[in-house]
Amino acid sequence: MDDTTVNAARAEAAAVVRYPDLENKVVLITGAGNGLGRAMAGAFAANGARLFLLDIDNDALLRAKGELEDSHPGLEVLSGHASTADHAAVERLAAEAHGHYGSIDVLLNNAGIGMNMPTLELSAENWKHAIDVNLNGVFYCAQAVGRYMHRQGRGVILNMASMYGTIAAPNRAAYCASKAAVVMLTKALSTEWASAGIRVNAIGPGYIRTALVDGVVAAGKMNLDELVRRTPAGRLGTPDEIARVALFLASDHAEFINGQTLVADGGWSAYGYV
Repeated sequence: MDDTTVNAARAEAAAVVRYPDLENKVVLITGAGNGLGRAMAGAFAANGARLFLLDIDNDALLRAKGELEDSHPGLEVLSGHASTADHAAVERLAAEAHGHYGSIDVLLNNAGIGMNMPTLELSAENWKHAIDVNLNGVFYCAQAVGRYMHRQGRGVILNMASMYGTIAAPNRAAYCASKAAVVMLTKALSTEWASAGIRVNAIGPGYIRTALVDGVVAAGKMNLDELVRRTPAGRLGTPDEIARVALFLASDHAEFINGQTLVADGGWSAYGYV
């Protein structure tokens, strides 16, 4: 069993605090095939939600769908293969999800990419790719799903930002800029759409043990021991911990929280020393 499957299983097992109001809610999750998206899919499935999963990696998407159906008999889960940077595809899949379920109650705007390289080596293509996926894709999904939420008079949108949307680090110009834009987009949408019954918040993870982080470590761009040493919690976070944040923010328990970025980073951004 690989790390993604283990983490996903932990997320489902960790969803012991149930949110009855999430049962039968329709939840659309982008980047749902692996990592945080897969963990969130498992956590919402364990709370009885109906799912629509979207990912650019079709193999991972179908594997996640099959695992969820196997572990949750009777679970209703649909999937769509697309990049969130493809505006037309996003509009089509949002319409498909709404057409099948009749509503979209929660959008987990999770799809994103990392980018760690010196700014002077950052090509125009690199920069555009980071903005296209991390910012434009979030906007496209929020706009497409937001139309249906306006008609419903309710909805919750959770955008995946990063602690690097609130603090900075070397070699992350494109990543920091795109995630900071997500933080501000979240605020803008929350103020504009609150009167329509739509809450918009963001989650700002720190270093979470996912394939994304493992890949950067394997490439020699980060030192795992140093990450652990620098984090006051003394460890990296896990996908199931971010999934629990998403459950709370999507639930009625968070109904007075709007326009905020909840940073879950083990104390990294609060720590003032190198």
